[in-house]
Amino acid sequence: MYGYQMIETLTRRSDHTFDLKAGTLYPILHNLEKDGAVESYEEKADNERMRRYYHLTSKGTKLLKEKQREWTAYSSAVNRILNGGISYAV
Repeated sequence: MYGYQMIETLTRRSDHTFDLKAGTLYPILHNLEKDGAVESYEEKADNERMRRYYHLTSKGTKLLKEKQREWTAYSSAVNRILNGGISYAV
């Protein structure tokens, strides 16, 4: 995806809970690229404008899985606290 596509997808999938601005997203993407978690390439769009597309690398996929596990553990702990120590299956 290219940056604006990511912003729109995130906004839609989160029901407008996450509404990133380009000034927030692009520094994140640049840091992920610098760390080898994403790669980018440029391609002409229909309107002849160049767009930069990003995709996960294998390192990025591993990082994503690690962050998903961390989030699951964290959100489970928060849910247990909010439910008085009762654990519900996610």
